[in-house]
Amino acid sequence: MEILLFGLLAVLVVFMFVNGRKRQKQMKAEQEEKATKTVPGVKVLLQGGIYGTIVAYDHDDLDSPALVEIAPGTVIEVHSQAILRIVEPKDDVVIVDDVDSDVVVVDETPLVNDVPVVDDAPVVETTEETRRRLERDADDK
Repeated sequence: MEILLFGLLAVLVVFMFVNGRKRQKQMKAEQEEKATKTVPGVKVLLQGGIYGTIVAYDHDDLDSPALVEIAPGTVIEVHSQAILRIVEPKDDVVIVDDVDSDVVVVDETPLVNDVPVVDDAPVVETTEETRRRLERDADDK
């Protein structure tokens, strides 16, 4: 019985070792890919949830701060490990320069309080509506 337990323990230790090595190789590949893609002008997501554009980044010296522009004219220094990931653009925006002057576009989006209502967007309450809703909820309790 003891031999069976030692065998099971040995199999678990080997599995943990192999799985750890595989994860380590995967993380190293991800770090190398991030380092090659992190160049000035690339949009990034920082650890704190702030989006910005890389202004300066040193691939060799990871202890030197990276300069990230978070707003026009606002550049902050962050640790190089604070860059969580590179933000890839999801949709290509097509800009049309030639506009037909004869074409009339009619927007049939429903309006609530002069605010367009989109199916995905939440409806914005006015202060009076919010007050009434909170009073109604308080009365129900």
